[in-house]
Amino acid sequence: MIKNITNVRGFKCWGTHCGVKSLRRDLAVIYSEIPASVGAVFTQNQVVAEPLKISREHVKDGMAQVVVINAGNANACTGQQGYEGAQAMVKATAEELNIDENLVLVSSTGVIGQPFPTEEVVKGIRESIPKLSNRSSAGSFAANAILTTDTFAKEGFIEFSIDGREVNMAGIAKGSGMIHPNMATMLSFIVTDVDIEPKLLQKAVSEVTDDTFNMITVDGDTSTNDMVVVMANGQAGNERLESENSKEYKVFRNRLQELMQHLAKLIISDGEGSSKFIEYKVVNAQDKALARKLARNISSSNLVKTAMFGRDPNWGRIVSAAGNAGVPFDYTAVDLYLGNEKERVKVLEKGKPVAYDRNFMKKLLRESHISVKMDMLEGEASATAWGSDLTTDYVLFNSVYTT
Repeated sequence: MIKNITNVRGFKCWGTHCGVKSLRRDLAVIYSEIPASVGAVFTQNQVVAEPLKISREHVKDGMAQVVVINAGNANACTGQQGYEGAQAMVKATAEELNIDENLVLVSSTGVIGQPFPTEEVVKGIRESIPKLSNRSSAGSFAANAILTTDTFAKEGFIEFSIDGREVNMAGIAKGSGMIHPNMATMLSFIVTDVDIEPKLLQKAVSEVTDDTFNMITVDGDTSTNDMVVVMANGQAGNERLESENSKEYKVFRNRLQELMQHLAKLIISDGEGSSKFIEYKVVNAQDKALARKLARNISSSNLVKTAMFGRDPNWGRIVSAAGNAGVPFDYTAVDLYLGNEKERVKVLEKGKPVAYDRNFMKKLLRESHISVKMDMLEGEASATAWGSDLTTDYVLFNSVYTT
């Protein structure tokens, strides 16, 4: 049986149908049996959903014990009615679990601007909490209950050792459209039994998010509801991680990055209407910030996305997107490669076009996994972004999203 968040010590969950959506599960609860260290990042959109306003406040002390997520309604642009609905989620959860309201985090995803169905969600919370379980099926229920336009649940599990102690880490995520660097309509909830100081956990979550969830794009739109939450309840029994310079912390951070990257890639592979998963690598740059900016700008270009959809090796669009990234860029000093995950062909060498077999190139670009690599030839820093192509199916799907 595949392991999931229920295999992390001290965590229980549930996912149910409370009536927000017509046929699918639409409410998830993830609960730690004891208060846990928490690290979180939220949307950078200036329009912020009501539950995020509350959760931002509740994570400030570095502790949390439960997160409740509803799907089918974003509870964004809903004003006082929506804010009171989010507060009702907190209150009902705290009452049912007999815990402090500040330990409750809430999240929503779905259509923006619709009145929040407070009664249905609160009833679902009260019915779900008595069913909290560490059975594997409960983890699957929760993973499916946070989905909207996703076509499959996104889960991951990792186990590793710290201080000779077995540590477990698992997560779920959702996201298919409105995906863009700095997060978009994507949610991710990760739990681990490692013992770590809250401020150090927050540092790890912020930094790793920059290299994973903030490096993916589907359509260039940043949403109102994005959040990544990591809860660590210390049940592994390791010596508490308190220093970023310790070997043990570096092990934890690397495993967190591995799990977040796995979930981020699953989101891209499920991009609305997409037919290709595209990896953009910028290598040998002067510094990481520049490499990251270039990779993100290229991956966000609609012209690059449509070229990849059409299997068109139009490297000029890639160079143009790099030149429009707002950072120093000299195309005459870079090498550029196109291909798939197994083979890449050089198409540009220090700004000069390289002759290649176009039929062979179109064969490479026919694959579902595409690779774009830009070698800056000037340093040692690198960055990787992930994206999808822009297809006619994406346009058709999103032209009737609410109807």
